[in-house]
Amino acid sequence: MKSKDSKSNDKEKDSSSKWVITVSLLSFSLSIIFTFITTLTVNSLPIPIAILILLLVIAMGIIFDMISMAVTVAEEKDFHAKASRKLDGAKTSIKLIRNAPKVSSICADVIGDVCGILSGGIGAIVAMKITTYYNLNFDLQVIISAIIAALTIGGKANFKVTAQKYSTQIVDKFTGILNIFTIKKNKKSDKK
Repeated sequence: MKSKDSKSNDKEKDSSSKWVITVSLLSFSLSIIFTFITTLTVNSLPIPIAILILLLVIAMGIIFDMISMAVTVAEEKDFHAKASRKLDGAKTSIKLIRNAPKVSSICADVIGDVCGILSGGIGAIVAMKITTYYNLNFDLQVIISAIIAALTIGGKANFKVTAQKYSTQIVDKFTGILNIFTIKKNKKSDKK
């Protein structure tokens, strides 16, 4: 007969395994969908707009990495006063902080890594477009990949510091954005 601690550990392992499978499937699905959509879209766009989309994808990866860090280091106590005054988003902020490992995994590992994959794919398309348009005789892909890596790594390093310093404000703003989508979703379901 198993002890209570043993049963509890088994439940935690099952929950952890389910989470890993869920995150892996989500990453796989998002990577396929977004890579397919962006590849088709970016191929047909002029070079400046393709570069703009590339920069936006890099920025999105950096922003979600910052949110991941902010949720991880934010303190729940900062939101208790807001929750007691029933201010919008306070309860959601507390839930995010209490579930920091999962939120961090979704923001940094799923969204951040998908953005990394997308930026690499878009970078390859941009390199090919520039090489073809200007009839270049060297591999521009190496240079563009290095620029993407520098922007991504430098941006994430910079915004990790920001996330640590302003974690409460970042979680608060992120919760505000989440609540906008939640309110819209709830209004749509109310109409049905």
